[in-house]
Amino acid sequence: MSNLRISEVAALMGVSDDTVRRYIDQGRLTAIQLDSGRKGVSGRELAEFLQANADAPEPGSPVVAVSARNRMRGIVTRIVKDTVMAQVEMQAGPFKLVSLLSRESVDELGLEVGSVAVASVKSTHVVVEIPES
Repeated sequence: MSNLRISEVAALMGVSDDTVRRYIDQGRLTAIQLDSGRKGVSGRELAEFLQANADAPEPGSPVVAVSARNRMRGIVTRIVKDTVMAQVEMQAGPFKLVSLLSRESVDELGLEVGSVAVASVKSTHVVVEIPES
């Protein structure tokens, strides 16, 4: 089982250390004592908290159903267009996402730097790694 420092929890959530401490004070997260004597949070509890509080509403008209499970709300930070294709970069919390799509799609969606959008990721190949502690 993975136990995380407050700073690690904050980085994973894309919030400040103070926000994590407030969540603990409010009882939204449970603090544990780490081997170092500092406060931390169980990785399992953080995963459950994030899953229970995930919110990635689709902008615009309502969607009845969608097959992609990995949906991240973010802001468009860069768009590079040529005559046929476009590269769109988004920041969703601590995650940078890059998508290649047709220029026509970007134009039809009205995407521009500063637009709020939802990235839906559906892939048959996802690499899962364990970061160095």
